[in-house]
This record gives sequence, structure tokens and C-alpha cells, in this order.
Amino acid sequence: MQHLQVIVVYCAEDQQYCILVPWIEGMTVLQAIQQSKIAQYVMLPEPLQVGIFGLKVKSLETQTIQSGDRVEIYRPLKMSPKEVRRQRAEQHPVGRFQPGNQWQKKHQ
Repeated sequence: MQHLQVIVVYCAEDQQYCILVPWIEGMTVLQAIQQSKIAQYVMLPEPLQVGIFGLKVKSLETQTIQSGDRVEIYRPLKMSPKEVRRQRAEQHPVGRFQPGNQWQKKHQ
């Protein structure tokens, strides 16, 4: 007989956590997180941002999960994507009068 499970995952800055939890009919996302006891290993961000296979969950208390689902706990971004692009552009400037990286590869 196959054991029915769900996976609760969280990626901290220094370590990844992947905890298998026995699945029960009608189990909610919040119940799976509480049953995994992941809060004993790492400080979870508040409020919780959670998804199932990359799709964001709106309500932790009412969203039920199926056997085999992966419940993902997301941590907040350290830097906005706009700021990351700005810093990347400063490190590798490409402008109207400056050849880009592709030009340099062809003409070296």
C-alpha cells in the first residue's frame, strides 16, 4: 500500500527544508504547514506567502490540498527586481554609442 503524502518546502538563505507530511482527506494548507513543524527549524516570515506548485494560495485556512502536492512557503524579496536590473545595467553598461557584449565577442 502506498502512503499518501504532501511535501512542505521552504528555502532559507543558507538551507533548504523539505518535509514529508502524511496526507488526510480534506487537509488544508495551514494544517499541512502546522503538521510539518517547520517553524521549529526556521523562523517563518509573517504574513505567510504560500503556493502549491508555484500557484499562489489566497486563503491558508480554506484551500484544501491533494495527495502529492508541494506546499511552498515563500520568503520576501531582499531587493526589488527593478533595483536588481538597475545594478546589473551599471555593471555591464550598453548604450547607444557603446558596443555591447555580443559585439565584443565577435571583434576580439
